[in-house]
Amino acid sequence: MNKAILNEEVQEFLRNNLKTTAAELALRGSSFSGISSSELAQQLTGLQKAEKKLPTWFKNSQIYYPQKLNLEQTSSETTAKYKASLVKGKTLIDLTGGLGIDDFYFAQNFKEVIHCELNAELSEIAAHNLKQLGWENISFKNEDSIEYLKNTDQNFDCIYVDPARRDNAGGKVFRLADCLPNVPANRDLLFKKTDIILIKTSPLLDLQSGISELQFVTEIHIIAVNNEVKELLWFLKKGDNQEMKITTLNFTKKGVEKFEGILDKLTGEVAYSLPKNFLYEPNAAIMKSGLFKEIALQTQTSKLHTNSHLYTSEKEINFPGRKFKILEIEKYKPGLLKKKFKNLKANITTRNFPESVVILRKKLKIKDGGKTYLFFTTNINNQKIVLVCEKV
Repeated sequence: MNKAILNEEVQEFLRNNLKTTAAELALRGSSFSGISSSELAQQLTGLQKAEKKLPTWFKNSQIYYPQKLNLEQTSSETTAKYKASLVKGKTLIDLTGGLGIDDFYFAQNFKEVIHCELNAELSEIAAHNLKQLGWENISFKNEDSIEYLKNTDQNFDCIYVDPARRDNAGGKVFRLADCLPNVPANRDLLFKKTDIILIKTSPLLDLQSGISELQFVTEIHIIAVNNEVKELLWFLKKGDNQEMKITTLNFTKKGVEKFEGILDKLTGEVAYSLPKNFLYEPNAAIMKSGLFKEIALQTQTSKLHTNSHLYTSEKEINFPGRKFKILEIEKYKPGLLKKKFKNLKANITTRNFPESVVILRKKLKIKDGGKTYLFFTTNINNQKIVLVCEKV
């Protein structure tokens, strides 16, 4: 960690070059004694990523940024705030502390937070940054967190872990048993030290696979930001065999879309119908959850088809996802549609439909963009249809 980078003139230079790419900056060379061009490029990349992802860090001129990969893997402030709101108590240990974004917010709800990080440089950077941001109730351990747990007599109100999802060759892995630390293999040890384990995993992890590997799962939280799933949170509680609750959240510029349900449990009978006046597409977090029937029941909408995952109603309702007014309903007859849609600008979505968006654009000569939305799907009579819509 080269603290010369934190000098006022260096920080001013970096902020004056926020619109410059890191590659361009590196090619220019460095005009600062004791600071290499690659170090400047690393800090510039950090600032650029922090501007939107970590605004609290970005505002502080004494923050030191790690390598690009560490920044990509860390939580955003949006997701860190949310997960910290789920737990509180006296002590929490973070087994994979990283840059410490999550611990910054955990420290607001716990008297003591222990940040464990095997990477010495990253541990040093996290300690420096969090002290710059004013937190004194976080202690830092540059050691193997599993070994630390084995050797401590301390118990914790919560253990948090975000297992590293890369192998020794730098390739991505998704099975929890392939991540570090290996939570399934060390689950008994973790439960000797706490009653509550909170785990963050890749959004690509299959829910049923995660449930099978982890066991003792009582809650799953699926977090999306601007309709892109960013992370999955898993609560494990010792000896708790209650129904498994799934909470989905989509953080948007307009607010938060929240939806909850119990896995594999329906609260009524799902309605199916032909398209009505309005069309609804669930947000990405709900799509990940698989609560396709429960969303129809709770919103009192009808599904277009058991496999289409599109919903409809006579009157406009509040729905966690995109909403559209249906203008026309067309049968899927390519010859006729080619004439009707030729050179039309439209946004295309396919749901339960045999052809891809790319093929449809080419076949029907539809240009990308515009205010028209075309949904190619299948109705309850197993007919291929096109819904011509405008966004609400």
